[in-house]
Amino acid sequence: MRLKGFLFLFVIILALTGCNNGESVDSSGTSEEGLSVSVENPDNEQKFEIIHAYQLFNPFYEESKSIPKEEHLDLYKSSIIDPLYDKCFKDGEYIHLAESLLNEEPKNRIAVQDVIKKIDFTTTNEAIKDALITSSNLLPTESETTVCVFPTNDSTNLMFTAGAGKIIVLYNRNYSSDIIKAGVAHEYHHSVWSEKHYNNDSFTVLDNLVFEGKAVMFEKTAYPNINLTQVDETFNNDQWAKISGDLSNTDQNRAQTILRGSKEGFPKHYGYSEGYKMVKAYLDANPDATIEEWTEKPATEIFEEGSYQANYN
Repeated sequence: MRLKGFLFLFVIILALTGCNNGESVDSSGTSEEGLSVSVENPDNEQKFEIIHAYQLFNPFYEESKSIPKEEHLDLYKSSIIDPLYDKCFKDGEYIHLAESLLNEEPKNRIAVQDVIKKIDFTTTNEAIKDALITSSNLLPTESETTVCVFPTNDSTNLMFTAGAGKIIVLYNRNYSSDIIKAGVAHEYHHSVWSEKHYNNDSFTVLDNLVFEGKAVMFEKTAYPNINLTQVDETFNNDQWAKISGDLSNTDQNRAQTILRGSKEGFPKHYGYSEGYKMVKAYLDANPDATIEEWTEKPATEIFEEGSYQANYN
């Protein structure tokens, strides 16, 4: 990973005043299923915002019925993307990951609207809140983190980090509270790492593996009873032989092929699993290392200090 709507509606809903248990309330003091919810960690006062972007989609679909199809993309951008852009995407280090979300109107309206019907505001909001507070207790930061929830009928990608403090949740029909919790924790680690350590240098394959491996380790530390990212604990010499010569390669297409797996012979999410085992090997050798310490540790040091190559000798 390398990582404006109905504008009047957005403005009205964001005109929230007061707080109740760290969440936004309307001017009458009653909790409301608003577009934006503010959250504060009571333990360390770290602040978050949850933006329920899916609430803008049905109004967009209704409005699009009265205009030519060739104008739908402009309406999508003006009614959904533009109002949310600053908080969800602006200046994101990995903005390229949001290319289709930003510049393509959502396909298959019926399927997307079915997903929207499935989204329970309270359950979704509580799961995200739980993940943010749990994660920030493990790895605090002074910056605010925003989580933006978009609907999708594509179940191949769950979430991504557009940049430091900007987590995008792609809610699909298979979502559950556990998926949300573990997934947000995973992306939270990417967010904090990007805030503190991103320097725009070229990522090698090894950098990518450890980047994702750290997030998987953090995800499983935050939620040890949720098995979102599958890990193969075995050491397959045949698979390793296909990537060991590529560790210093800066080709991001190659890195993504290894991370996600492919028909070329890599198992699904091979690189995530391998990266996790690299971090685990480092922690086995350095059991007193704190989350902050191994988060900032360069990928080469994680690999070398964990003697990872020895698993394949």
